Amino acid sequence: MKNSDSNIKKAIKYLNNDECVAIPTETVYGLAANAYSKKAVSRIFKLKKRPNNNPLIVHYYDLNELKKDCKINNIFISLYNKFCPGPISFVLKLKKTSKISKKATNNSNLIAVRFPSHNLARKLLKKIDYPLAAPSANISSSISPVSKQDVYDEFGNKIKFILDGGSSKVGLESTIINLIGKPNILRLGGIDSKSIYKTINSFKNKNKRKINVKMPGNSKLHYSPGIPVRLNVKKNKKKEAFILIKKRKKINKNYFYLSKTNNLKEAAKNLYKTLRKIKKKNYKQIAVERIPNINIGEAINDRLLRASKK
Repeated sequence: MKNSDSNIKKAIKYLNNDECVAIPTETVYGLAANAYSKKAVSRIFKLKKRPNNNPLIVHYYDLNELKKDCKINNIFISLYNKFCPGPISFVLKLKKTSKISKKATNNSNLIAVRFPSHNLARKLLKKIDYPLAAPSANISSSISPVSKQDVYDEFGNKIKFILDGGSSKVGLESTIINLIGKPNILRLGGIDSKSIYKTINSFKNKNKRKINVKMPGNSKLHYSPGIPVRLNVKKNKKKEAFILIKKRKKINKNYFYLSKTNNLKEAAKNLYKTLRKIKKKNYKQIAVERIPNINIGEAINDRLLRASKK
């Protein structure tokens, strides 16, 4: 459904009835439901075929809404002021009075939260009185969706409502940073790690120990097109799709460009779209040339590495 006030109202009706709605964000499309409702959250897990021990990221409109559910600290405030709304998620402690469904957190007192910047997602969040649990709108471990068509390809009519917000601007999931104990990045994503640590390093964390927590998107096999993927390849095999990040002089129907100019942000935006395109063309294997491991290139390599796991 197109971006309109009437369609947002329709989406809210579904959400109020504990249904799932696919929504656009700047990272990827999310499968959204009322994070306060166990029934609604359970529907997310069922639709995605997601393991029950894999917690969800919960989306908020702003800081005032978050304060109803979570404890915050100065490091979080600093990161929030610099990067939000945007493609970054934070692991925080829940308040005892929080209404967040325990199903969404795998019965933990910790939660991953974020504030999407997509205007349609923000319009929706502003009009409801609960946050949205919204993992990527795909079957668990497969390629994340970056368009309405991707979502429909995944679920067909199993989802009653898809809000159309165009193609996702970033194209990769959010960076997840753990703020329990000594801050550490749990998942690379839409904001590069250097920018985050530059902000964090202004705080003294010498007496805090690093605490590992289970958070979304960290399974070994993930973001998979369902066919073998070879990485850091210089020359592809004859019938193998070849993903490239810079233009080659030779023209080949097997070549698929993430960017013709070595632009990493463009490459990130096109990664999942390209993987889906290759799968639809019935290639049996994918080769990927070396992607520079800097800035958002780190996140691209992270996704490709996990897509290549057997």
